[in-house]
Amino acid sequence: MAVTSPRRTSTAGRTGDGGPGRPPRRVPAGWAAAGLALALAAALTAAVSLGAVDIPPAEVWSVIGRRLTGRPPLPGSRDLIVWQLRVPRALLAALVGAGLGLVGAAVQALVRNPLADPYLLGISSGASLGAVGVLVLGGAGGLAAGVGVSGAAFLGALAALALVWTLARRGGGFAPLRLVLAGVGIGQFLSGFTSYLVLQAGDQQRTRGVLFWLMGSLSGATWAQLALPAAAVLGGLAVLQARARGLNALLMGDETAAGVGVPVTRLRRELFATTSVLTGVLVAVSGAIGFVGLMVPHVCRLVCGGDHRRLLPLSALTGAVLLVVVDTVARTALDTQELPVGVVTALVGAPALLYLLDRRLERS
Repeated sequence: MAVTSPRRTSTAGRTGDGGPGRPPRRVPAGWAAAGLALALAAALTAAVSLGAVDIPPAEVWSVIGRRLTGRPPLPGSRDLIVWQLRVPRALLAALVGAGLGLVGAAVQALVRNPLADPYLLGISSGASLGAVGVLVLGGAGGLAAGVGVSGAAFLGALAALALVWTLARRGGGFAPLRLVLAGVGIGQFLSGFTSYLVLQAGDQQRTRGVLFWLMGSLSGATWAQLALPAAAVLGGLAVLQARARGLNALLMGDETAAGVGVPVTRLRRELFATTSVLTGVLVAVSGAIGFVGLMVPHVCRLVCGGDHRRLLPLSALTGAVLLVVVDTVARTALDTQELPVGVVTALVGAPALLYLLDRRLERS
């Protein structure tokens, strides 16, 4: 059965329907963006304020204002806590969340599957294998060598990208099913090697560190780590936003998209390359954080509809808010230890996935 316009009757766009025979209720994109921007500012403030040492929001902004204007920092350790430890981590959480939300929306259109997420294409498995190889073999000196781990993760992501690309384009086509099957196959293959390397880690502390990274972690974030994900997210948003009309057309089917002048095969290649590289960068700096890219586009479609001209920026903002909140919970939920971010997103994401599946079954 052909998928019709994403604004009206596609599976992605019907999530927010008001019921049989009723038009869906939508929030104007401008109002939604303004509300999300305010929510992001509040979430970032809370993320920097809360922790082992709670710091009042007014003092947080005082420290940030002094740093940004070049005035002498406040005496004591709170300036160090705010500026060197918590602000980079909160900003990294926002960037990773924005990137995952952005990629999730694009991948779901790329493979025409509303339950797809950024890790469906096998890129995260390649990044995980590269990082775990460095961690287990000791070439980067353990988790403290963030640059080595991130570099290895990104190289692993590029290697997985090359493998999936080669398999997906065999026969000259670039069909969604072939792309998904290639991604899943390569992902499972590389995950097997990753599990083998984890078993070879003789040091219990190192094994614990590897598993913690695999479940997603933003600990140890520094200002130097922000440049690459910031450039990747902004560049990815610009590339995908320029192809928003093509993404809308893909949801209507390849024949319909080609009929309105969309170069389907070339567009899919561009989307695959963009989302894969962006996913590789995000996994390299944060580990594998699941469910964000799955949930965020559905929430945004519920609010603003399926037009990717609005969906892409709103998905980025929503993902940023969500991951900043999740990371704050992961840091502060337990007094004795920090939870992996992936654990918290799974606890939230699994019920959300079941709810989405239940909604789809009701409508089918």
